[in-house]
Amino acid sequence: MVVVDKLLKWFEYPINAMLWLAIIAAVAMMLHVSVDVTARFFNHPFAGTTEVVAGWYMIAIAFLPWVWIARNDSHIVAGMFQHIGGPRFEYWLEIAVKIVTVLFLYIFTWQTYRRAVQQTFAGPQGEVWQVGGSFIPIWPARWLLPAAGLLMGVYLVLRIIRDLGGGYQPPSTPASAAGAEL
Repeated sequence: MVVVDKLLKWFEYPINAMLWLAIIAAVAMMLHVSVDVTARFFNHPFAGTTEVVAGWYMIAIAFLPWVWIARNDSHIVAGMFQHIGGPRFEYWLEIAVKIVTVLFLYIFTWQTYRRAVQQTFAGPQGEVWQVGGSFIPIWPARWLLPAAGLLMGVYLVLRIIRDLGGGYQPPSTPASAAGAEL
């Protein structure tokens, strides 16, 4: 388990980097849209604001924080199954959910990888969106999806290994902890 713990600790760097990239994209999007709206008052709107927001900023904001959310166990939880059994049932339920999530992520990652490759080699410049008389390259943003999916999938596999390696640990009750002190 020492190797898995070291790998999970190493994952903190890309997890934090992806979160900060998403935060930077959110701030850049807000500034970009604010400047565009302000410029419209002077009849000089920015060309391509909608395309850049949809093709770059929103992709980064939506997908890059996935692994950070997984690390913090902050995903949406359907709690209706957690109260069926006791702590042991909840332990196995969490592992089962992580396994299903990993399976979904690898399908997602494979499909988005295939699409990113297609868009990278689509035409002489890759996938581009026309804005006025120029083109905005969109294909690099297509690689954010498989990168985010792969990183989250690998992270969850490491968490599954750590959880299974540690085994089920029954929760300590305050009464048993107080009795241990006597």
